[in-house]
Amino acid sequence: MNLNEQPTIQELAKLFAARKDTLDSHILWICEAGEVHIDSLSPCTTEDEFEQRKPGMRARMKMYRRGQGYVGKKAAADTQFVGRVLETLQQEWPALREGQGVRVIDRLS
Repeated sequence: MNLNEQPTIQELAKLFAARKDTLDSHILWICEAGEVHIDSLSPCTTEDEFEQRKPGMRARMKMYRRGQGYVGKKAAADTQFVGRVLETLQQEWPALREGQGVRVIDRLS
């Protein structure tokens, strides 16, 4: 899903559905090209370590902790939740695209 190409709730929901909430914690992040990713974290990896391993990262959300229901099929089916995440990403992306470094999006979503 790319934020530069009119993304939809369904596209974002597919990203959430592709992950298992019970296995790992996850981070939603955006690369310089506007592609949105949701990646799992190794058990002892911190958010800062994850960020350092992604040199093309422009922004990321706070970590979705394992077992909290923020990723997976159930989360993907919650259209209000996915819609809020998409709205947040779309609102933040114009400023992020032009910025430098990595910004942590710390809004409820």
